[in-house]
Amino acid sequence: MTMEYMIRFTQTHETFRLAEIKALAVYEGLELEILSYSPSSPYCFIKLASEDEAIRLVRRSILAKSIYEVWGNGSTYEDLHDNVRGVSQHLWHLYKKCTFKFTIDSFQGSRSITEQRKLIEGFKFLGLEGPIRMKGAEQEFCLSEEWQYDASALGVHQPQSVHLGRFLGGSDRDVIQKYDLKKRKYICTTSMDAELALITANMTLAGPGKLFYDPFVGSGSFPVACAHFGALAFGSDIDGRSIRGKGKTSLHANFVQYGITDQFGDSFVADLTNTPLRVARIFDGIVCDPPYGVREGLKVLGSRDPTKGKEIVYRDGKAHHLEEKYIPPKRPYSFLAMLDDILEFAAQTLVDNGRLSFWMPTANDQDQEIKTPEHPCLEITSVCTQAFNRWSRRLITYRRLPDSEVKEGSAREERAKENGVNADDLNPFRKSYFTGFKAAFR
Repeated sequence: MTMEYMIRFTQTHETFRLAEIKALAVYEGLELEILSYSPSSPYCFIKLASEDEAIRLVRRSILAKSIYEVWGNGSTYEDLHDNVRGVSQHLWHLYKKCTFKFTIDSFQGSRSITEQRKLIEGFKFLGLEGPIRMKGAEQEFCLSEEWQYDASALGVHQPQSVHLGRFLGGSDRDVIQKYDLKKRKYICTTSMDAELALITANMTLAGPGKLFYDPFVGSGSFPVACAHFGALAFGSDIDGRSIRGKGKTSLHANFVQYGITDQFGDSFVADLTNTPLRVARIFDGIVCDPPYGVREGLKVLGSRDPTKGKEIVYRDGKAHHLEEKYIPPKRPYSFLAMLDDILEFAAQTLVDNGRLSFWMPTANDQDQEIKTPEHPCLEITSVCTQAFNRWSRRLITYRRLPDSEVKEGSAREERAKENGVNADDLNPFRKSYFTGFKAAFR
């Protein structure tokens, strides 16, 4: 038997909320049915098999606040009273002697203390006989009101819809403050916001016993978030300075700060196209925010001159690349090729049903939009968008298909090789960024 529940979301990152909840349902192994959801509303109605499943669904969510057992819905309080009698009357006796309290959640509206008291007293028919306790109550009932936007200015005095729910459990949203970048010992200019890093970890199903990897690790925002949920996190970066930091501040210092060093595997210097990792299906999740190449062009290890070989260069009888101060040469790297390389790496290294989540910038103009990259071995599970002014960035999540689910004969579509030697030629997003997104991507 399925029951109806109401998730109370935070009204932020609206395009991410449902995707995170669906990912958590997969993580918990739950059969989730979405009854109603709107990005403009913080209330989402769902069906699950039990109260325990409802609690498990939101307990590690970042964008949900809480979840309630639905006792009734209505467009007016009169409708709500009638609906409560019809829907939840069989539950009333279970909480007759419990200590309890009522709260009111008015989205886009407000109620005076006198109004709140009057509304609460309207539910005397529930027959709750236990003492009222505003702290430590055994049961909490919430009246949720959804008001029209700017209702007060428009002279609207009644909400559009009202709901009564019994509180079941909260989320992990408060942990955002713990991992706030302002309080973190080591960050760099590209450190991902703590909230979005934790959401990304949820989308990728980070958890105990799982192996996670970030190939553009920087100061470690994603490995820290994955480690918070219990995953063993590894990372690499082409720029060793971001990993080593300065003095006592480094990527590893962040794990020490949060007491999660047991969840830190290691970090190393490498770029994705020249990875020292063996090709093996070992990772449960890959998370990353690859460089967009705006401040400086993208680069990978290699010589700008394709005619140069890989012969070892000796200086004073010693191999130059073994010297402590050796800086390997780098060549310009295509932005679109980087996206394809990320997918190919994921296809080769993710376990069955493992997930890849990465951030990708794009223009808001449909004519300039960068197409979401695809791979025959990877299924897109969600695309979430964080919009800015003229551009946006997407969090794209993929599932590694078991080989048995990969369509026979399907092959990766090869992207036409870009011609160019400078950063603008190899990066359509960078070129459009500096031209004010006036010229379409070629």
